[in-house]
Amino acid sequence: MGKNLTLKDLAQKLGLSTSTVSRALQNNPAISDDTRLRVNKFAKKIGYYPDALAKSLKNKKSYTIGVIVPEISHFFFSSVIDGIEDVTYKDGYTIMVTKSNEDFEREVLNLESLISNRVAGVIASISQNTKTGKHFYNIINRGIPLVLFDRVLDDLDVHKIVGDDFEKVYEMVNHLIDSGYQNIAYLAGPSHLNITMNRVDGYKKALIDNNIELMDGLIMNINLNENDGFEGAKTLIREFPKVDAICCVNDPVALGVYKYLNKVGIKIPDKIGVTGFSNNPSSETINPPMTTVDQQGYKMGRKAAKILLQKINNESIDSLDKTHIIEGELIIRDSSRKNNIN
Repeated sequence: MGKNLTLKDLAQKLGLSTSTVSRALQNNPAISDDTRLRVNKFAKKIGYYPDALAKSLKNKKSYTIGVIVPEISHFFFSSVIDGIEDVTYKDGYTIMVTKSNEDFEREVLNLESLISNRVAGVIASISQNTKTGKHFYNIINRGIPLVLFDRVLDDLDVHKIVGDDFEKVYEMVNHLIDSGYQNIAYLAGPSHLNITMNRVDGYKKALIDNNIELMDGLIMNINLNENDGFEGAKTLIREFPKVDAICCVNDPVALGVYKYLNKVGIKIPDKIGVTGFSNNPSSETINPPMTTVDQQGYKMGRKAAKILLQKINNESIDSLDKTHIIEGELIIRDSSRKNNIN
């Protein structure tokens, strides 16, 4: 209607007091159903939106939660965001999503932006280049609750939501061995990341338990993208021609491996088995369908949001342990079934 309508404007048009209109918009049970319906219907008709900043100033409380992810295009992170939003929405919060693009400096800027916007709390997963949590003390020291998920930092005493990475890679490598693979390589992420360390440990334990020699050269630390998967596969095949299976730290890396093996005519899974991690939708539609791990990103997001809201509302949290594990699921598909072994 040409200007930003205020609560007072809405009350005048309805012939009601501002307090009645305010409570009706908040679905306060003290207001009759007829009045609540009338107010909300008219507000929608004329395009009235509550002033979130004014509400925050009045209540001395922000209703925005900041989220920092390495990227949004990766299905795992988008599913975590869905889980966060579904929980926070019900409590009247909106989320402000920022992405680091796997860059530490951009992550720092994202954090500064969220502080400037006076968020009530932050949920974050660090970039692949982040090695320290010092920048997060900018919000911790301000009393802003912080929850980390998936890629977390040991130097921060905050609640962390993680997957059972060690167990799932251990289970995956055992499946490869049972399927007849013996020379199994691992394309891992940057060595300092918790997900890398836990997944590599699971890989090593599976080989040791099956009396298979550990060869350090078969573990390659690369970045977490498709191109590095392509180049990593090229290096492995060149330096270790006997490799017959490649485990990958995530699905994008595994997709890069697929592209290289297809380019040079190496058949999956007959010549080389390939596994991913994260269960991107594409993992089921590529040929052959990819064995991977469903990290339950949606559940991880919901858990992170619930804990953050408890911290914001100063509620006690059932578990004294600040590390919360979301159990994943190994999904076996054709990419790891050598000679169609089931």
